[in-house]
Amino acid sequence: MTDLTYKPVHHDHKAFLDKARTRKGFTEAYDALALEYQVASQMLKARARAGLTQDVVAERMGTTKSAVSRLESAGKHAPSLATLKRYASAVGCEIQVKFVPHKVA
Repeated sequence: MTDLTYKPVHHDHKAFLDKARTRKGFTEAYDALALEYQVASQMLKARARAGLTQDVVAERMGTTKSAVSRLESAGKHAPSLATLKRYASAVGCEIQVKFVPHKVA
């Protein structure tokens, strides 16, 4: 049987970004996906708080681990609101969406 114990992998995101920003065009591409990265980050944090593996989340959602992996990968897949609701439920959360007016300069 597969070990489904949650074991977080350390990742120094700041160091990764500092190195990546030295590549031409990275900053523009990264900034263009800011919202997607925020959503992915929230998903990963929620799953970590719940202490769940991708396998467990997939089982709770009625999908595959690879599908959950794609959901958690910013910029590669744009999940529907229905899918995000299923993910949130699987990790013991709810989704809150709000529209914020642009700041007037």
